[in-house]
Amino acid sequence: MVSTLVSVSALCQNASSMPELLPASHIQERVMAPNFRVAEFRLETLDAETTAADAAPDAPSATEPNEGLVKRSVKRIGGDQKRLYLAPFKPHNFKWDAIVLVGTGAFLAADRHIENNIPHSHFTPYQVTSDVAIAGLATSLAGVWLYGAKTEHHHARETGELELETLVNTFLIYTPMQLIAGRQRPDEGNGHGDFFKHHAENTSFPGGHAMFTWAMASVLADEYPKPWARALSYGAAFTVTFTRFMARDHWSSDMFLGTALGLAIAENTFHAHCDPQFESQCKHHQRWWKVMKTEVQ
Repeated sequence: MVSTLVSVSALCQNASSMPELLPASHIQERVMAPNFRVAEFRLETLDAETTAADAAPDAPSATEPNEGLVKRSVKRIGGDQKRLYLAPFKPHNFKWDAIVLVGTGAFLAADRHIENNIPHSHFTPYQVTSDVAIAGLATSLAGVWLYGAKTEHHHARETGELELETLVNTFLIYTPMQLIAGRQRPDEGNGHGDFFKHHAENTSFPGGHAMFTWAMASVLADEYPKPWARALSYGAAFTVTFTRFMARDHWSSDMFLGTALGLAIAENTFHAHCDPQFESQCKHHQRWWKVMKTEVQ
């Protein structure tokens, strides 16, 4: 019974699944074997060289370490600093160098006369106003950056990143100037605003509040060149500059040079890294004083 079932099941199988029997080439060799040419089934081992050859030529190596965020940031800031320190020596900037130098020199000559005509009372309201304006501008920029990071809004994220980069660039220029100048504030020493009297940061020249707030305001105004955005950003920077001066924290020349440097650093940083696809000044590659030529990279 068992042999009968086996025979029936064998007959029901597909003929293609049965091995083909080779006819005996010689009468004396009555050997029947399946037609499996084993030599055609060649097995090859995949070594490292074969795998590398099959890989895409432009594919990065899995073992190659990616460049870290800190390293990229340091290289980018280093490039910014090199460009910023060389900018005054570019021929197209000579006219702006002359304006800043002549203006700073004129205010230096008039500092004491201007200071003597400022009321020497009611400093607190000016300082409070300055602090509120700085806090409002900084909070707004932090909110824009957080919004861009959380929602992947690329324009807002670029605004926050360029603001942070601009502040770092400003700090790296502001600090050595403060250490070198060492100027006394209007209420220090003999009241003449002498230079080289301090050997620490946070001295009078140049005006740090003006420098940082105008840098922040300029990037924001470039990223969102709407009349209301410019009015708010530049208005906040002017308020900080004016109130810090009226509070007798700085001389007029300090605030003039701080304003000029803040604007210059912000414009240079923004136009070096902005994305023209956004609705910003970068789209037309313009500065607030002239149309810029787009550099071919």
